[in-house]
Amino acid sequence: MNSLSAANTRFAFDLFQQFKTSKKGDNIFFSPLSISSALAMTYLGAKENTALEIGKVGVYFLHRSPVEKMENVHHQFQKLLTELKKPTDAYELNMANKFYGEKKYQFLQEYMDNIKKFYLASVESVDFNNAAEESRKKINSWVESQTNEKIKDMFPKDSLNHTILVLVNAVYFKGQWDTKFDTKNTVEKEFWLDKDTSKPVQMMRQSNVFNFTSLEDLQAKILEIPYKGKDLSMMLLLPHENHVSYSLFPLLQLEDQLTAEKLIEWTSSQNMSNGQVDLYLPRFKVEESYELKATLKALGMVDAFNTKSANFSGMTGRQDLVVSKVRHKSFVEVTEEGTEAAASTDVEVIAKSAPIYPFHCDHPFLFFIKHNKTNSILFLGRVSSP
Repeated sequence: MNSLSAANTRFAFDLFQQFKTSKKGDNIFFSPLSISSALAMTYLGAKENTALEIGKVGVYFLHRSPVEKMENVHHQFQKLLTELKKPTDAYELNMANKFYGEKKYQFLQEYMDNIKKFYLASVESVDFNNAAEESRKKINSWVESQTNEKIKDMFPKDSLNHTILVLVNAVYFKGQWDTKFDTKNTVEKEFWLDKDTSKPVQMMRQSNVFNFTSLEDLQAKILEIPYKGKDLSMMLLLPHENHVSYSLFPLLQLEDQLTAEKLIEWTSSQNMSNGQVDLYLPRFKVEESYELKATLKALGMVDAFNTKSANFSGMTGRQDLVVSKVRHKSFVEVTEEGTEAAASTDVEVIAKSAPIYPFHCDHPFLFFIKHNKTNSILFLGRVSSP
């Protein structure tokens, strides 16, 4: 599972680098694990160069022989999804996969069995040919139900005409902070969009012991906010406060130096330590929608979208399928209580004399929500304007 989490982390930052070129200074929010899971289900039915490209984009090829690699990826996803689905009273985390296939189309039984086995997916036949609109509504309704109605209209009207197969992943998370922010401490403060422009936001405040580190070389710092049960955490990456930092530019500089390997190193237990922190964090809500075809092609997944070279014979036994679109929708809301997020594709006693570190998120910052046991990034985002 460690190699898969590392692969998914690399994939998360590959996607982020693509999104930041198209989104410029805008907010970004997505679930890399949702996208990775949907691609992996596609990978399960791909062959030859089509499989090779999807595997490379998803960074699924993990230093083993080709046959071992493919089998290993699916087994690791099975373990990861099983771990994420374990029941708990500490938070809500739902990750579900579904296969919707045209009822008159013959899919290989082996593929159907494996998608259920490795991706814990449910399988349903629908009538895309004669009832595309009814099928669209059914799929959208399933996504809504799996994401507590946070992801709506996943597929717009007339988007599933001529469709043979839809593979859907939905992920939903709702968790309370391990120590909630007191609403009495929430005040209106300025959030600096750039060094000359600010906007008033509702700024939550908490002075507490947090896992924290300062990256002096990068003029930035990282803070971990655990959720109830401490199985999951939100990690904040913030450029240092100074007159230059009150702009998006330092964050963009930080993003340019950010890699999966560096993030894993920076957030390791050896590099972070407990400290008394004066934390300011804005309430924020971000909703995003992405068409991923161009993004995935830019990363090297080309054949899957090409009618001449696409090879998904692992699904049907014939080379008669091609990927037309890959969509992703996401939602996150952060309040004093905790976090609600969805997508479809701490010792508390220290000596009084200890220093108090400021961590004021009153200018653009990055954040991600991770499952600590598997070290899996569930959601990743940038807040440029709360």
